[in-house]
Amino acid sequence: MLTYLAHRLLLAAITLFAITVVTFIILHLPPVDFVTAYAAQAAASGTAISPAEADAMRQAYGLNQPLYVQYWKWLAMVASGNFGRSFEYGRPVTEVIGDRLWLTVLLSLGAIVITWGLALPIGIYSAVRQYSIGDYVFTFLGFIGLAIPNFLLALIVLYLGSRLFGLSVGGLFSPAQQLAPWSWSKVVDLLQHLPVPVLILSLAGTAQLVRIMRANLLDELRRPYVVTARARGLPEKRVIMKYPVRAALNPFASTIGYLLPFMVSGSVIISVVLSLPTVGPLLLRSLLSQDMLLASTIILLLGVLTVVGTLLSDLLLMWIDPRIRLGRTR
Repeated sequence: MLTYLAHRLLLAAITLFAITVVTFIILHLPPVDFVTAYAAQAAASGTAISPAEADAMRQAYGLNQPLYVQYWKWLAMVASGNFGRSFEYGRPVTEVIGDRLWLTVLLSLGAIVITWGLALPIGIYSAVRQYSIGDYVFTFLGFIGLAIPNFLLALIVLYLGSRLFGLSVGGLFSPAQQLAPWSWSKVVDLLQHLPVPVLILSLAGTAQLVRIMRANLLDELRRPYVVTARARGLPEKRVIMKYPVRAALNPFASTIGYLLPFMVSGSVIISVVLSLPTVGPLLLRSLLSQDMLLASTIILLLGVLTVVGTLLSDLLLMWIDPRIRLGRTR
């Protein structure tokens, strides 16, 4: 067990190092450096900087040094929590992301809770009651959920809400509360706007996990140890819940690897369609405007969360399935 844990930790550390290298390369993909982009933005806003100021900024950022020196300085800056300033917003990157980060986490957490809360019992029911009317209904709904893109469902909800009910479904706040300071009324307004985007975000994931849970549990229920347990007269509920469900939970545990970055990025297209103030559209906007310090910070954050989520997923799988600890699949 300790060998397995040490191996996973070593792989995680190597992957994190590779992520910093890739992020640094992304920083230097544009044909111009940060200072040139910043100077162009300042000139467009009517506050041009002098060549001396530009040289001083290059000296401060170390852009006149070799790339490997720049990398280590940038890595030290990131390690200290300094991600630079956003060119477009003119504010520290941490402030720009912080305004949207907790809203994204709240929205994504709601989607994850609904996804797991629905997929687990429905998947178990469909496997235990295979070919029943309920199984056919859930299978049909699952295929619908997988076939309809979430952004299309978001557009349908926007149209129906506006056309039939005269409601503005998009966004997380009403126009009156959009720029208002935080208060109890703003919190209530946020909670009233959360259900629609949360349900849309969770639809496809729920349908997918239901199908996975059903297929895995059906496979486990046909194994000899289940047949033996039934032959010995064990209660059906114990036969199903004791080991088959636990073994079929592996796909749920494996999803943690992408659930953590999903909590930060969310669904970019759905967020754009519904005008949600999340990190996803911010990443898209930063890439379009070549605000590379902001974009690279979000990409680095997503990469780190992916590695951490994968590590947690591996540890959870090791706890759920003893075969992983023993290095066997059967």
